[in-house]
Amino acid sequence: MSIAKSSSKKWNRRQFISTTAAASSLAVLPSARGHMLANDEIRLGFISCGGRAGEHMTQFNKMSGVKIAGLCDPDQLRISQAARTFAQDAKTWADLRGMLDDKDIDAVVVSSCNHWHCLASIWAMQAGKDVYVEKPLSHSQWEGRQTVNAARKYKRICQVGTQQRSDPMQAEIKKFLHQDKALGAIRSARVNRYGVRGSIGLRTTPLTIDPNTDYNLWLGPAQDKPIYRNNLHYDWHWDWNTGSGEMGNWGVHVLDDLRNNVFLDKVTLPTRILGGGARVVWNDAGETPNVHFVYFDTGSIPVVLGLSNLPESPSSKNSPQVPGPGSGYIAYCEGGRLEGERGKAVAFDNDGKKIRSFSGNFGNPSHHENFIQALRTRDASILNADVEVGHYTSGWCNLANIAYRVGSEFSSEKAAAIDLPEWTGLIQEMEKMLGSYNIKMDSGSIKLGPVLTIDPKTETFVGAGSEAANALLKREYRAPFVVPEIT
Repeated sequence: MSIAKSSSKKWNRRQFISTTAAASSLAVLPSARGHMLANDEIRLGFISCGGRAGEHMTQFNKMSGVKIAGLCDPDQLRISQAARTFAQDAKTWADLRGMLDDKDIDAVVVSSCNHWHCLASIWAMQAGKDVYVEKPLSHSQWEGRQTVNAARKYKRICQVGTQQRSDPMQAEIKKFLHQDKALGAIRSARVNRYGVRGSIGLRTTPLTIDPNTDYNLWLGPAQDKPIYRNNLHYDWHWDWNTGSGEMGNWGVHVLDDLRNNVFLDKVTLPTRILGGGARVVWNDAGETPNVHFVYFDTGSIPVVLGLSNLPESPSSKNSPQVPGPGSGYIAYCEGGRLEGERGKAVAFDNDGKKIRSFSGNFGNPSHHENFIQALRTRDASILNADVEVGHYTSGWCNLANIAYRVGSEFSSEKAAAIDLPEWTGLIQEMEKMLGSYNIKMDSGSIKLGPVLTIDPKTETFVGAGSEAANALLKREYRAPFVVPEIT
């Protein structure tokens, strides 16, 4: 879908914002209660009351005319804590369906585990409520598309929580790179997510669920499998049943900056992908890779991504030294490079001289204010992270995870299928870091997939290797928590 230019003034101010944002049919939308006016109180319900939800509550609580009216979480202890801290008079539910039935709730904030994001959002929009949903939008590519379809069909406002989209710095960067062409043409790009984490443990017996948590509701669409990690909360990120690994946790932010600032959102999905990595050193219950390296062919600017949760060596507490910011991106241009990360960016010429600095506000509280403004005006076209924008960025993460999961043993021959200096350099960096742990790239513990081809229009894999890859585009849902197909 393409965005309509609702006014020349608005377009001039936002000319570098996504070309895949809300369609023109969403310019004026119905309200949740059918009578919401610009000055009405907006009543928010929170689906999940964990740490990230608390950060959202802090932001929304500062806004005039916004009330935290509902709290929902399968964990009663988290509801009690959120009520004491943010909203003592809020209604509470363990089951989100009770909240969605409440006509006094205008919009919901979904900050649950990844596997709940799409179903909770779709059910909310079917109930006539607008949605602010945390990143990544989807746990699988298919359900992300259904969420976009739901927003369009039910004419709801749906903002994705890639908050850096609302940092004014991003518009300055896009003007610098694309309008002023201050560094010339962009030749290639690199994305980094290097952040040290630790083991999540490996139990010999399944984790006992706290009786204060309704485990059936916590699982929702996920399969009922025994958990062998030490903690239920947060560490679900590293289990394919409920999470998307570091790629979906932090990778989505840096990939979103790439799509926004380097590609101006004109590239929805890559056309080819090659990915590899491993979960090594920790010997824990996690499944997702703690070392991940990916090549994205976009048909224009090639992109590589490096990710690691390991220190640079067993004797260090620091992440490996890599080109550019540890969590950010580099745009390599004919006249220099731009290194961007959350809240700041720096441009260098080809001699390494700093020629421009950018400073931002991390997108807080601007992103939350942008969502509320869209609700008050019933104008989805002003969203900085419309659901379809978030769907495509989450898609890069989903595809990167699939590229890893269908991989087999790493070999230099397979890696050499990509002839790109940035890719070669990334592989050498990974080889050096893993070597410090006495792990060789060709030891059998490191995986590398085949080069996979993607049809961005159908959001499916085609050609060699597509059968195994396409099988991971949609998960098996646990009844009755089934994501519906929205047409």
